[in-house]
Amino acid sequence: MDRTGTGKYEALLARCRSLEPVTTAVAHPAERTALAGAIEAAEKGLIVPILVGPESKIREIATANGIHLGQIRIVDAPHSHAAAAKAVELVRKGEAELLMKGSLHTDELLGAVVAKETGLRTGRRISHVFIMDVPTYHKVLIVTDAAINIAPVLEDKVDICQNAIDLARSLGVTQPKVAILAAVETVNSKMQATLDAAALCKMAERGQIKGGLLDGPLAFDNAISKEAATIKGIASAVAGDPDILLVPDLESGNMLAKQLSFLANADSAGLVVGARVPIILTSRADSVRSRIASCAVAMLAAHARRGQLQATT
Repeated sequence: MDRTGTGKYEALLARCRSLEPVTTAVAHPAERTALAGAIEAAEKGLIVPILVGPESKIREIATANGIHLGQIRIVDAPHSHAAAAKAVELVRKGEAELLMKGSLHTDELLGAVVAKETGLRTGRRISHVFIMDVPTYHKVLIVTDAAINIAPVLEDKVDICQNAIDLARSLGVTQPKVAILAAVETVNSKMQATLDAAALCKMAERGQIKGGLLDGPLAFDNAISKEAATIKGIASAVAGDPDILLVPDLESGNMLAKQLSFLANADSAGLVVGARVPIILTSRADSVRSRIASCAVAMLAAHARRGQLQATT
């Protein structure tokens, strides 16, 4: 069921209105929801889709569901595995600036992304971000990583953190505030998450993580509530106002994101970052607002990437 939302995603869309749509390789949109989501994002001026998959099936789905394809380019690929590889190839060739998941399994798409010789890897570890519109919170909230890195070690968390900071900056946040979550707000040698949090904060001080303001370890209550932090004697510019919640591991992050969705009526857009281009991850269970927000965030990230490339040339 679609929610009316709180206006946070709509503010992202407003930032997109002055930007040109970004060419996007859509891997295997061979199901109604996946195809309709790509076409709807195109109609809203966010993307110019290239549909990669079995052409006859894509056209059949479009006809059966009243989806108008018009002059949209279709690159024929016989099955999902071939579609993933071909969509990644289009990005590598510079024919597309974004990659979007269709109706194939996430592992299948990411397998093509991380392929050593033909994929889209960079020097960084790839990670997932949920960009969440939580009705009880005052701004867009990024939760990472809740979908890819199962048990990240400190070096992984550096990349996960930097990926999220870079994304938040592309959304217009000048200095993203990062709350590094643990069960407690004190460093405890028996709790690895607290040690990692302390190390990440020191690494940020030394310039190993750039562009953000980090604090941790923070328990969830004093990360989100300034009042809770004050009661516990925590003086922090992050507490009560984080843009990013960096979770200890995938299980805790996944539970947190789904609790926000199902208990706090939050919408969540999904993106994979850290590859050569942003990757739009959508699910058949996503609301229309979430699918469109995922495309809007990816579009803003792609335009920010263009600016960075221009600055280095």
